[in-house]
Amino acid sequence: MESSKAVIGEVKFSYAHVFEPTAMEEGQTKKYSVSIIISKNDKATIAKVTSAFNQGLAEAKAKHGGDWGKIKLADVLHDGDDKGDDAYEGSFYLSAKSIQRPVVLNSEKNEILDKEEFYSGCLGKAGINFYGYTKPKKGIAVGLNAVMKTCEGERLGGGGFDANDFDDDMM
Repeated sequence: MESSKAVIGEVKFSYAHVFEPTAMEEGQTKKYSVSIIISKNDKATIAKVTSAFNQGLAEAKAKHGGDWGKIKLADVLHDGDDKGDDAYEGSFYLSAKSIQRPVVLNSEKNEILDKEEFYSGCLGKAGINFYGYTKPKKGIAVGLNAVMKTCEGERLGGGGFDANDFDDDMM
């Protein structure tokens, strides 16, 4: 039986808010979220995402009825080449969210408690699901159930500091 749930990976995580919920604008519900970056060469992961999306859409049609004809995979699986961010080049990406805190694991399936251990740029797997919503209009969203860090990656988002930055020639 097909499922609207999928475990995908190896992916890169960006904009990782898996320990504290955030809201994009004041007054919005705070949610846990992560951008999941999938290489365009990873055909198996893209196939899993496509299958889970199609099942989520079928479930939404069955539950809510009506016309869902304009909803397509590209509404949730975005082309990273269009984002204008080097970290997304040659990739697709999903924005997954949840009101409930996702499970955050390391490669040994132990819970990660140190907020510095799971970061934007690390690599791993994601447990997601697709579901329909009807307000303010009909659509499909990506739910965030769990993330698993499988290996280190280059930290995204800049920052970082080296004590040598205080050298006279750096100022």
